Amino acid sequence: MKQPKSGLIELQYLGPVQYFAWLHTLDEVWLEQCENYQKGSYRNRCHILGANGVLRLTIPLKNGRNSGVPIREVEIAYDEDWQSQHWHSIQSAYGKSPFFDYYADELRAFYARKERFLFDFNFGLFEFIKDCLPISCSIKLTESFLPPGRVSKERSPEDRRNSIHPKKHRQKSDEHFMAAPYWQVFEEKHGFVPNLSILDLLFCTGPEAGYFLEKSMEKPSSEPESGGIK
Repeated sequence: MKQPKSGLIELQYLGPVQYFAWLHTLDEVWLEQCENYQKGSYRNRCHILGANGVLRLTIPLKNGRNSGVPIREVEIAYDEDWQSQHWHSIQSAYGKSPFFDYYADELRAFYARKERFLFDFNFGLFEFIKDCLPISCSIKLTESFLPPGRVSKERSPEDRRNSIHPKKHRQKSDEHFMAAPYWQVFEEKHGFVPNLSILDLLFCTGPEAGYFLEKSMEKPSSEPESGGIK
């Protein structure tokens, strides 16, 4: 009997195309809930494409940057109305995309309620996005933390924690990923911008998003499209 293809990765805020393209290849994925929060990652930020270029949306957190705090204990700050700001940015960027109206109502609901913890907010969005895509892998949450190097011996999934990162110097090479181009709202102005938040692919391609996820993992690339920021 063929062993299921399993993976291990952190939970991200509306992660990039690469994140979901990799999930699309798995039979099961372990989401890391026993780690400590790490600043500067996709855990509380995502990148979308607006009229003026790539826009970073960041979820503010209580108690500063929270480095070293258990991820399940990291709380969202609501001192500023970041939810309205994020939704306005998403609407401005994708309001004219072919499939915005199809997904907008359900997505907007996430920005109308105040989740206390970052992990819970991200997990709700993760489940929503997964249901919008042809991703059939089972979802499991880790029960303990294993340092890199011990995972292969005790759990056997491919460990991709901290490998998909917004900063280029921390992005790990992936010879199997090359972002497949698709039409984007502001492509005439900025050209094709690879590896944005999955929202970009979903709003622009709708039911065909699965096709582009497959194409992005189809051929090895010596220069993978990371879409990170220096």
